[in-house]
Amino acid sequence: MSEDRQVTLGGGEVEEGEPMTDDFGEELDENATKGGYSRYDVSSLLQKAVRRSDEECAAWAAWELTRSGYAWNLWDRLALYVVEDLRAGEEIVLLIERYERLATERWDDDGWEGRLCGIHAALAAARATSTREATYADEYFGRVAAERAAAREAGRDPSYDFPVGDLEPGGQYDVIFDQHTYEGKKMDRGGRYFTVHGARVGPTGESELGERWRRRSLDLAERSYSDAERDHALAPVDSDDRWSEPPIDEPDSDDA
Repeated sequence: MSEDRQVTLGGGEVEEGEPMTDDFGEELDENATKGGYSRYDVSSLLQKAVRRSDEECAAWAAWELTRSGYAWNLWDRLALYVVEDLRAGEEIVLLIERYERLATERWDDDGWEGRLCGIHAALAAARATSTREATYADEYFGRVAAERAAAREAGRDPSYDFPVGDLEPGGQYDVIFDQHTYEGKKMDRGGRYFTVHGARVGPTGESELGERWRRRSLDLAERSYSDAERDHALAPVDSDDRWSEPPIDEPDSDDA
């Protein structure tokens, strides 16, 4: 690595124009770290350490990349890891982004503050819940798409299908056809249908405060709703059958 700039590496400053050296006093080769490793190997170690929840290895890899002038590589990789190797919903993605902003905007990312930010971010990632479910989903759905196309061409049923099947009215997901879809409009499913059926949540249902607001809002709505409609609109969906909509007594007209 021969870029001329002033950076802080391992506690000492490298003046502009002075070549960067490793721990043994030798000039750094391209893509080498100060400890004598390939940055690609250290980056790969970081990802596997995050995936396997090895905090110490993750912290070291972050420190090694940062002190060697590869902070940009660290932050680029961590951004990928949070979507490839961590469980969906982990707020760690926001924390890691905050550490990166501190390191790159407030401080010198090659300085000791930047190294600490990198270590913190790597530790946070390693301590989060690891899973590759999003990666597996992307791979699986892509292969199912190819299988469906091959099955159609061969005139056979596919070995695997998308979880939603053909998405047709009258099927398992019939409730999705409301005023927001072309088929739902043809079925005369307007605002009443969406309110009573399409806007339900679950399976835990609305919060106590949310339910109170919703009931009062329905009381004040221009369209009148029966007690049965209001109760159904706020009833949580069945955890064992999330898409079924049991029939309830409703006015003949959607606009009633």
